[in-house]
Amino acid sequence: MTYEAYLEQNGTMTYSNVGISMLPLLKEGRDLFTIVKKGEERCKKYDVVLYRRPPDHYVLHRIIKVRSNDYVIIGDNCINKEYGIKDSDIIGVMTGYVRKGKKHDVSEFGYRLYSHLWVDFVAVRILCTRIKFKLKRLSKR
Repeated sequence: MTYEAYLEQNGTMTYSNVGISMLPLLKEGRDLFTIVKKGEERCKKYDVVLYRRPPDHYVLHRIIKVRSNDYVIIGDNCINKEYGIKDSDIIGVMTGYVRKGKKHDVSEFGYRLYSHLWVDFVAVRILCTRIKFKLKRLSKR
C-alpha cells in the first residue's frame, strides 16, 4: 500500500524516518513522526511535509518558502534546496513526533523556536556546512 493510499484510508500515520536529512530533529532508528493527510489548504513556511519525488521516492523535509505556485523545501541536515514542489506533490504534514522516547507536538514552544531558528538561519547553516566540507577536503591534502 502506498503512503497516499494509507493516508486516504486512515487520515494519519506514524512512521520511522530513514536517513539523516532531518537531523538533529529526527534520528533514524530512534525517532518517529506522525503525518496527517494534507487538506485543501496550502502548507505554511516551517511545516515539515511528506512529499513524493518522482517516480516513487518519499521525502520528509521542511518548507522554507511558500511561493504562489510551489514551495522551496530543504531537509534540516541538508544544504541543497529543492524548488518547484507543488501542492499535488505533498502527501501529508507532520503534526508530531517522538524523539528519544518522548512525544512532542509541533505546536510546542520549543519545537516552534527550533523551526524558526533552523529556517531563518538556513543561509548561515548552509555557508558553515560548505566551509566545513572545504576545510575537511583541504586537510586531507
